Amino acid sequence: MKAIQITHSQELNVIETEEPQAPGQGEVMLKLCYVGFCGSDINTFMGRNTMALNPVIPGHEVGATIEAVGEGVPETLKQGMVVTCNPYTNCGKCASCRNGRVNACEHNETLGVQRNGAMKEYIVLPWQKIIPAGSLSPKVTALVEPMSVGFHAVSRAEVTDVDTVMVIGCGMVGMGAIVRAALRGATVIAADIDDEKLALAKKMGATYAVNTKSENAHQRLQELTGGFGPDVIIEAVGSVPTYQMAINEVAFTGRVACIGYAKSEVSLQTKYFVQKELDIRGSRNATPQDFRAVIRYLENNDCPTDELITKVIKPEEALDTMRWWSENPGKVFRILVEF
Repeated sequence: MKAIQITHSQELNVIETEEPQAPGQGEVMLKLCYVGFCGSDINTFMGRNTMALNPVIPGHEVGATIEAVGEGVPETLKQGMVVTCNPYTNCGKCASCRNGRVNACEHNETLGVQRNGAMKEYIVLPWQKIIPAGSLSPKVTALVEPMSVGFHAVSRAEVTDVDTVMVIGCGMVGMGAIVRAALRGATVIAADIDDEKLALAKKMGATYAVNTKSENAHQRLQELTGGFGPDVIIEAVGSVPTYQMAINEVAFTGRVACIGYAKSEVSLQTKYFVQKELDIRGSRNATPQDFRAVIRYLENNDCPTDELITKVIKPEEALDTMRWWSENPGKVFRILVEF
């Protein structure tokens, strides 16, 4: 069967690999329809993802149908169903697993990063990792995983309807955070350096948009919050300036939820941790509940999904597309590979 493999920095090939055998006990075989390229994949392609196998078959944002089910699989999972998958593993033994927060497992191996992923025609997974997508199409279903990461950050920040929430970074994950915060009744401020992304963020539920490149962000935030600063800031970029902005701009006794990985050390004014009595929380991956919440949102709301899909390509177009993305990083929401 056909698969995409990233071999090392800026090299990508379409390869032929062995098609999986029929699913075994407790397993489900998926026919991949659409698989998304995400930020970790472009970092792997650029040689910046130290967590990824080399070479690796990428892909963990899945829109698929069930091809076959093995013995011992619940009857609720049937051939032909549109599904996505939970792409994370958990060991069951570490502190995170012991505390029931398996999404943050110390030994997690995400599909397409620490183990070969789903960017191929078929994959076999344990039935527990299969998530039915209801009435969604396979194309829209491929958007569920990245949005669920943003949904999870909103849960980590314990957002309520009395909060003003600033989301820094309006990529797919940030859009998920904007949607979830708006669904919870919060006033949402979207922050980015791209006006097109900010316009879409307002369609997704943001009340206000701040271009942190062309505007005085501090002054604008003070105006929008009556001088208090945002109650919650969700960092969804992973850079030195955005981490510093989150700590500097959040209100006293506010909460900061961190999704992005900064590629270098970040110098922070730790006095603000104490003076503001901040809650600073990491947010990693997503839970099955987050997946289900995203699916329900996409089923029941008029989400502009076409605007979230930058390109749909065939596997043979992947190399040229990744080269284009590496040269135009600010213009991409999601690139889907159609199998």
